[in-house]
Amino acid sequence: MDLRASYQQTAHQLSGHGKRNIGVLQQAFAEVDPNEASDHYGTGEMIERFEQKMAQTLGTADAIFFPSGTMAQQIALRIWADETDDRRVAYHPLCHLEIHEQDGLKKLHHLEPILIGESDRLMTFEEVQALPDVACLLIELPQRELGGYLPPFTELEAISRHCRERGIRLHLDGARLFETLPYYEKTAEEVCALFDSVYVSFYKGIGGIAGAILAGPKPFCDEARIWKRRYGGDLIGLYPYIIPANYYYELRKDRMETYYEQAKQLAHRFNAIDGVWTTPDVPVTNMFHLHVEGEYEAVAARMQAVQDETGIGVSGYLVPHEGYCSTEISVGDAVGEIEAAQLDLVFDRLS
Repeated sequence: MDLRASYQQTAHQLSGHGKRNIGVLQQAFAEVDPNEASDHYGTGEMIERFEQKMAQTLGTADAIFFPSGTMAQQIALRIWADETDDRRVAYHPLCHLEIHEQDGLKKLHHLEPILIGESDRLMTFEEVQALPDVACLLIELPQRELGGYLPPFTELEAISRHCRERGIRLHLDGARLFETLPYYEKTAEEVCALFDSVYVSFYKGIGGIAGAILAGPKPFCDEARIWKRRYGGDLIGLYPYIIPANYYYELRKDRMETYYEQAKQLAHRFNAIDGVWTTPDVPVTNMFHLHVEGEYEAVAARMQAVQDETGIGVSGYLVPHEGYCSTEISVGDAVGEIEAAQLDLVFDRLS
C-alpha cells in the first residue's frame, strides 16, 4: 500500500471536512424542495439570489457564479487588460495562473504576465511601487503555495492606494478569503473594499462541490457574463454546484476562527517534534505547510506507519526536497471529530 492509499483508508484526517464522497452532495440537498426551479443558462431566481447574496457579503455592486475559479480569474484579468488596452498583468511567481493553468492566460488571451517578488516569500510594497505600467495586479490571500502567509493589512492598504493612484486595477485571488478574516479581524467587505475585483472559491475552506464567485463593479460584471458565455460557463443548470455552495457557506462561514485556532494548535505540536517544522511557524490562517526531515522513502514510510497504526490521516502526498519532505495541512471540520487521545497518539508516534 502506498501513502495515498494509506491516507484514503484512514477513519479521520487532519485536513479538510472529511472524505469528499457522494454524501457531501446528498447532505446539501437533503432539505431542498424537489419542486424548486433550477437555474437555466445562467439565469433564474436560484442563481440570481445567490449572486446577490454574495455581492452583499463582499460589498460589491454585482457578482457572478462561475463553475470554476480558473475560468473566473482569466476572464477578470482579460477585462482589465481590455479596459486599459495594456496586455501586461502582474502577479507572484507562484500564482495559480502561472503554475497550474497550462498558460491559459497567455494562450487564450495573449496577456503578458510580469512576475513580481521571489518564489520563497510574499511580494513587497516596494516591489509593487517598482512595477512598470500594467493593466492589473493580482494578489492572492492567503499565499497558498508558501504555506498560507498573509501580508499585514496596512501593507494591503498601501498597495491599494498606490494602484488607484497609478490607474492599476487590483484583483483579489480570494479563493480562501473567508479563512483570512479571523487573522485580519476584518469583514469580507472590508477586505474586498481594497480591490477592484475579487474571486472566491466554494470548494476549498467552504467545502462545497465546485464553483466560484467573481465580483466587482456592474460594468465589469456585465462584461464578465459575456465572457462566461464565451467560455461555455453557462451550463444549462449550475444548481448542483450552487445549492452546495450556499449550504456549506452558511454551515461553515462562522467556523473559520475555530479552524484557525486549531491550525495554530496543530502547528505548535508539530514544531515540538525533532526534525519536524511548519511554515508559517505560527499559522495565520487555517492552513500551513508541514516539513519532515529525511529522504522521501523514509519519510513516506514513517508517515504511512503512523496512519496505519492510528487510523488518522496526516497526508496522502509528500513533495521531496533536499534533505526533507513537505505536505499541506488545511484544517476544517475533520480534525474536530478526532478524540484527544487519538490525536495524542499521532504526535507520540511521529516523535
